[in-house]
Amino acid sequence: MPPANHYAAYVFDAYGTLFDVHAAVRRHADAVGPDGQLLSEIWRNKQLEYSWVRALMGAYVDFWQLTEQALDFAIQKVPSVDASHRDALLEAYWELDCYEEVPTVLKALKDHGAKIAILSNGSRKMLESAVRNAALETVLDDVFSVEDLQTFKTTPSVYEMVTTAYRLYPDAVSFQSSNRWDVAGAQKFGFRTVWINRTANPDEYKDYSPDVVLPNLKLLS
Repeated sequence: MPPANHYAAYVFDAYGTLFDVHAAVRRHADAVGPDGQLLSEIWRNKQLEYSWVRALMGAYVDFWQLTEQALDFAIQKVPSVDASHRDALLEAYWELDCYEEVPTVLKALKDHGAKIAILSNGSRKMLESAVRNAALETVLDDVFSVEDLQTFKTTPSVYEMVTTAYRLYPDAVSFQSSNRWDVAGAQKFGFRTVWINRTANPDEYKDYSPDVVLPNLKLLS
């Protein structure tokens, strides 16, 4: 691994990378019942699918609306889950837990003099809530939301928000994501990429391989 100050900016995807997308269902595990994990996986998968389809269609709606629509589908798909839990699950999504190593790693990178930022599909309000809940305000220099562009990753202009804002060439930016498709998009754009493979998934998009693969963020700092 290169030293932390080798890169001018360390930019992180938010959902699944810094914040645990399954924390909302886990928080209500007893109420949701034994199919909670299945519900959470469908919820997440549909949330992402809707973002890709919307980007291709040029029919943007913000990520919160996609999150609501994805949960509605998941509840219909998993009929053992009582639909009365919908509002509680959505409320919990506003305050997702961050992974335990996140505050320490981000602070260490910032102390080395790098810019620290989030680049996310999330809406501004969603990201503000998640950052506030995790008490990350003091370690983040910027939070870039696709809401400014009215599209979603992996549209190249999303990654370009970072290089434009910081006046950097792409190879001066280290981009971290738990989403392999996001890593592929960032790699094609020219970022140095780190795939945070928390769930030991098999590799894909091998023509756009990450520069580094890590099981979590701990080794990044």
